Amino acid sequence: MSEASPSNAPQIADVLVPVAVDQPYSYRVPGSLHLEEGDFVAVSLRTREAFGVVWALRCGSGDNLKPIISRLEQPPLPKKLRALIDWVAAWTLAPRGNVLRMATRGAQESGEEPIRIGLRLTGVPPKRFTDARKRVLEAALSGLAIGKTELARQAGVSSSVIDALIDDGALETLALPPPKAAETPDPAFASPALSSDQAQAARSLSEAVAAHSFKPILLEGVTGSGKTEVYFEAVAQALREGGQALILMPEIALTAQFLERFAARFGHRPAEWHSGLSPRRRTRVWRGVAEGARVVAGARSALFLPFSDLRLIVVDEEHEQAYKQDDGVAYHARDMAVVRARIEACAVVLASATPSIETRENARQGRYAHLRLDSRFAGRDLPLIEAIDLRKDPAPRGKWISPRLVEALRQNFQRHEQALLFLNRRGYAPLTLCRACGHKFQCPNCSAWLVEHRVRRALVCHHCGHVERRPELCPVCGAPDSLSACGPGVERVAEEAAELFPDVRLLVLSSDMPGGTGRMRAELRAVAEHQFDLVIGTQLVAKGHNFPALTLVGVVDADIGLSNGDPRAAERTFQLLNQVAGRAGRGEKPGRALLQTFQKEHPVLRALLSGDFERFYREETQMRRDARLPPFGRLAAVIVAGPDRTAAETHARALARAACMAPEKCGWSVCAPGHIPSEDDIVVLGPAEAPIAMLRGKHRFRLLIKAPRRADLQGFLRQMLAKAVTARGGLTVSVDVDPQNFL
Repeated sequence: MSEASPSNAPQIADVLVPVAVDQPYSYRVPGSLHLEEGDFVAVSLRTREAFGVVWALRCGSGDNLKPIISRLEQPPLPKKLRALIDWVAAWTLAPRGNVLRMATRGAQESGEEPIRIGLRLTGVPPKRFTDARKRVLEAALSGLAIGKTELARQAGVSSSVIDALIDDGALETLALPPPKAAETPDPAFASPALSSDQAQAARSLSEAVAAHSFKPILLEGVTGSGKTEVYFEAVAQALREGGQALILMPEIALTAQFLERFAARFGHRPAEWHSGLSPRRRTRVWRGVAEGARVVAGARSALFLPFSDLRLIVVDEEHEQAYKQDDGVAYHARDMAVVRARIEACAVVLASATPSIETRENARQGRYAHLRLDSRFAGRDLPLIEAIDLRKDPAPRGKWISPRLVEALRQNFQRHEQALLFLNRRGYAPLTLCRACGHKFQCPNCSAWLVEHRVRRALVCHHCGHVERRPELCPVCGAPDSLSACGPGVERVAEEAAELFPDVRLLVLSSDMPGGTGRMRAELRAVAEHQFDLVIGTQLVAKGHNFPALTLVGVVDADIGLSNGDPRAAERTFQLLNQVAGRAGRGEKPGRALLQTFQKEHPVLRALLSGDFERFYREETQMRRDARLPPFGRLAAVIVAGPDRTAAETHARALARAACMAPEKCGWSVCAPGHIPSEDDIVVLGPAEAPIAMLRGKHRFRLLIKAPRRADLQGFLRQMLAKAVTARGGLTVSVDVDPQNFL
C-alpha cells in the first residue's frame, strides 16, 4: 500500500476495474479531486465509461494518462476486503478484475428507490362502518404508518376497502422512509434454553469472538444437536460488542424456517444475500453492510460483502459442495472464509454434522479448535438406520419402492406421522430410449442424456438447459408408442407413491420446480406445519430443515454417487445419507431411516448402519493419505474447451508439454510419463477427454495436476501457462485449484 502523498503533489491512481484483467490501469488524478484508496471512481475504459476502485495512489504527473472522470458516491471498498480480493486472485489464478466484480455486484445503483406510501389513522370517523372497515381501523390503531398491502393483509380485506377509508378521510397517506437492509438484531431479545453441552460450546465460541483474533473452530454435532442455537450465541457476542457477523449457508438451506429461528432469538431477521434478490434489494443490502448492518445470512457470494467491523464468520454445513464455485472464479467459500477471518482477525466457525475430511484433519492437527455435540437436544434419540437389501427384497418389476418400505410407509400414515422419500435425481427419468430401434435421446450441446420431466412434458439437459418436447414418434425410426422412460426420478417415485397411497397428501420438492425461492420457502414451511403426509424430494430436503412430525425417511437408491471417478464420492454419499436420515425423529417421536441398496457391504453403508462414523473417517482419511490426495496433497484441474475437438486436444497436449518445462523456477520436479513418481514429484495426468466430453457445444480436455502439499502449485501453473502458446480460435483454458467437481 502506498504512502499518502502531499495534497498539492500531482497524483496517479491505479484503478482496478471489474473486467477480466489482473492489473489496475493508471489514471491521472485531477487536482480538484481528493481520493483515498478504496474509493469508487468513474473512468474511461477504451470507448466507454466504467467504474473502478482505486487500488493504489502514488506521486507523479501522469500528463500522458487519461484523467479520472469523477469520484462516485458509493462507500469505499474496505482495505481488508481489497486484501481478500488480492488473495483470492492469487490462489485461484483468476484475474483480479473478475474477483472485484464479485465484490461489487451490489455496489452500482440500480435506479432510485421508488417512493413508498404509508397509511395512518387521522381520527376522522368513516361515513359508515362495516365489519371489514372495523378490522382495518383496529389493525391501524398502533398509530404507526403502514403500507397499504400490509394493512390489507393484516385486516384480511381487499385494497378497495382501504381506498374507501382514504376517500372518507379516516386514513391519510404519507411517504415512508427508504427501507433498511435489515433491522438491528437484539442479542438480549430472548434467552435460549441450552443444554449443558450446548452452553459449554456456546461459551467457547463467545470467548473466541471476544478475543478479537483469528480463531478457526470446527463445531461438530450430530443432526438435531442444536448447532444453530450454539452459534447464535457467538453472533450475540459479536452484537454485544458492536461488531458485525456473517452466516454463510448453502442457498437452498437459507429458508424461512432459519430466518424465523433467527428472529425468535434476536427479534429481527438478518439481512439476506442470495441469487433471488432483486437488483434494487441487492444494492440496498450491499450499501447497508458497508454502513454497518449487523448480521448477514447469505450464500457463498456474501463472503465478498464490504463489512467494516467483522467479528464472526459462520460457515453452516461446511462440508457442502455448494460452497465451491465452478464457473468464473473457481473459489471455495469455506476456505476463503477462513482466509477472510485471518485477514479480519476474527473468529470463524465451521459447523457440520458430517465435517469434510479436510476440516477434520485441520482440527486433528491442531490448526482448528474442535467442539463436539454428541447427542440430540432434549435427550431425543438419533434415528434408527436400517438397510433394505434389494438383492433379497426387491421392488416389483417396473417399480422402485420395495414391499418392506411400502409397509413402513403404510404404518407411518396410520399413526398420522409424516414420511420422506429421498432420491437425489430430478425429473421423471434420467434416460428415454426407443424400444424399437434403441435410439437414446441425447443433448445436442453436451455429452449427456436428456432427462424426462413429465410435469413439463419435456426432455431437459441438466447441464446446459436445452429443452425439447417429448415426441409421440421416435425421431429415428418413426415407431409410435415406442419411447420408454428408463430409471426413476422424483416425479416417477411420486407417481408410484400416489398409486400406492391415493389418500395421502403428497408433495414433490425439487430445485427445478417452478416458482423460485418464494415457492420453495412456502412449501418447506407447509411441510414443517404437517400440511403434507409424504414428501418426495432431492437433496433440497436434506439441508438442515426441521420437520417435527417427520418420523420415517426412505432412501429410494442409496447407491447413487458411490460408483464414479470422484475421489470424494464415498465421503459425499456418507454425508448426504447421514444428513437426510437425520431429518427423522427431530420432534417428540423417535425416527427411523430405511436405505434401499444393492451394496449393503460398502464402507459407507456399513458405517451408517453400525453408527461407527469414526471408523469410516479413519479409513477414508487413510485412503487419501496413501494416495496423497487432499488434504495430504494438492490437486488442480486444467480444462481446455473449444468448438473444434482437434484444436482443443492439440492445445491440451501443448500444455502438457509446457508442464514438463515449468518447474525451472519453482524447485519441484515433474514426473515424466511412464515413470513412477516420488513423493516430491509433481505429476501431470492427461490430457484426456473430460467425463462430460462436450458441454454447451464445446469439446473438453482435462489435465489433472497432482502435487505435494508443500509445493508451490500456483507458481507451477503460472509457469506452465506462460510457456504454452496462446489459446486461439475460440479455445478457453480454465484452472480450478482444489477441484470439487471431476466431470
